Amino acid sequence: MSGIDAQRVRTRHFAQAKAAGRKISVLTSYDALTAGIFDEAGIDMLLVGDSAANVVLGRDTTLSATVDEMIILARAVTLAARRALVVVDLPFGSYEVSEEQAVTTAVRIMKETGASAVKIEGGAEIAPTLRRIVDAGIPVCAHIGFTPQSEHALGGHVIQGRGAGAGKVLADAEAVQEAGAFAVVLEMVPAEVAAQVTRSVEIATIGIGAGSATDGQVLVWQDAFGLNRGRRARFVREYADLGETLLAAARAYDADVASGEFPGEAESYR
Repeated sequence: MSGIDAQRVRTRHFAQAKAAGRKISVLTSYDALTAGIFDEAGIDMLLVGDSAANVVLGRDTTLSATVDEMIILARAVTLAARRALVVVDLPFGSYEVSEEQAVTTAVRIMKETGASAVKIEGGAEIAPTLRRIVDAGIPVCAHIGFTPQSEHALGGHVIQGRGAGAGKVLADAEAVQEAGAFAVVLEMVPAEVAAQVTRSVEIATIGIGAGSATDGQVLVWQDAFGLNRGRRARFVREYADLGETLLAAARAYDADVASGEFPGEAESYR
């Protein structure tokens, strides 16, 4: 059952869900078909993530995702989503140069996709930019802890917030809250640190590899449903094995075409 009780999910519902102790469900989506299915299932938020560079476009990192690519994907998702809140990532290089660049990118994404909010990576250092986007009338979901766009600066996929680093995660969460974020993603953060952050801030926390105490959870759908057949991160739970299902179906189709069994009388016109 959905954590947010609303016919159409809005940013204000995230704080309400947190206050009521209702968990928020989030999945990535990059096309109209999956968006429609996830929306029908009751998923509260659909994230058009720059992870599309990996799971849709086959690249090694998220860094190559462009604004144009994000807009094409996000437009498809928003056309299909009737209830879920659609949030779009600001890709690497589209907001770091200046606050003006960030606002221009966010405005373009909102105008050309029909999305309800954008997501931006970074903590206290990005808070002034986040504030400028919010002041322009655009809701923002923050993203702290491990931030994939900074993977090279962070030294790879490294858990953030261990030991003395816990204070930074908390400070980052407080900074993005103060800047006006309506929610914050916590990625690859020790569960106890994520729990402390969740207790300390009023905005909703969305975890990915951050334990069960956060206000919600997000996963890349290809990981959660087994379409990504590569190495799976520890924090992923596989709810289906669509990769094997699709492989078996493709093999059956190939065999039927080769044997002449397809198309049969039922698939032919008279």
